[in-house]
Amino acid sequence: MARVVAEHGAGSATVSRVVSRAGVSRRTFYEQFSGCEDCFQAVFEDAVERASAVATAAAVSAPPGWREQVRAGLAALLGLFDEEPAVGSLLVVDALGAGLGVLERRARVLEALTAVVDRGRSEARGRRASSSSPPPLTAEGVVGAVLSVIHGRMLEQGAGRSANGSSRSPGGSRPRRAPGPLLGMLNSLMAIVVLPYLGQAAAAKELARPVPKASRAPKSSRAPRGPSGDPLAGLNMRLTYRTLVVLSAIGADPGASNRRIADAAGVHDQGQISKLLGRLEKLGLIRNTGAGQSRGEPNAWALTTRGREVQRAIGT
Repeated sequence: MARVVAEHGAGSATVSRVVSRAGVSRRTFYEQFSGCEDCFQAVFEDAVERASAVATAAAVSAPPGWREQVRAGLAALLGLFDEEPAVGSLLVVDALGAGLGVLERRARVLEALTAVVDRGRSEARGRRASSSSPPPLTAEGVVGAVLSVIHGRMLEQGAGRSANGSSRSPGGSRPRRAPGPLLGMLNSLMAIVVLPYLGQAAAAKELARPVPKASRAPKSSRAPRGPSGDPLAGLNMRLTYRTLVVLSAIGADPGASNRRIADAAGVHDQGQISKLLGRLEKLGLIRNTGAGQSRGEPNAWALTTRGREVQRAIGT
């Protein structure tokens, strides 16, 4: 459903297209869902849960304070949307064309995001000599502004790709540079968030901060699956028992640091766990959602889509 919606839009998603893409019968579809809207609502809910888990894990692992936790959560979300464009589009773009149930769920998600941003008012009161702070409606405006920018960039990314994957101008007359990754907007979006609460100096500091690099696996590690659909096919790594335990530990504790993973997996050598996590990251099975040790802060590891598939295959 997510892929059909990404290709054709929510309004053009049909049961026929979904079952064809999924490789199942209409009967199997209707055993699970009452119709397309029901199926879309289920996949939207799944996407919300995944995005929430990624953002929450990153925020919990961030240094204390509203500003740092918001930054970590936003960075994790942008990284997820870069890694899985269909999920990002589903949440930010396609949900707007869905049915009433999805729109109501989306409204509750926006309320939760607004509540997180609204904590900036307390931060503002603590830093200002006067007791005045931005009104409660400010948070709603900030969330709307950030979503609007992300929405626009996602539409740009979609329109900038032709059928063969090359970037072209809207008229198709000449190639143009494709929009960069969403994670590249982190500093600018954080400046929008902190400006009304902490002022221009804080916004300028956000613009000057280093942007975390996108955790993307090299193309060689994204080998196509075999005819059987086995996610382990083409995985250029020997899956030892210790590797499997580490993947399971990350799956059970998204956002875990090197030390927490080592403790859960029974690995007592920190150098060994660092090397193993580095190999898994290069294979595209895990991604670091934290600021990392380069800034003196712990890593925060989470499974990628491929990693979750491998973990499920291991469980089977």
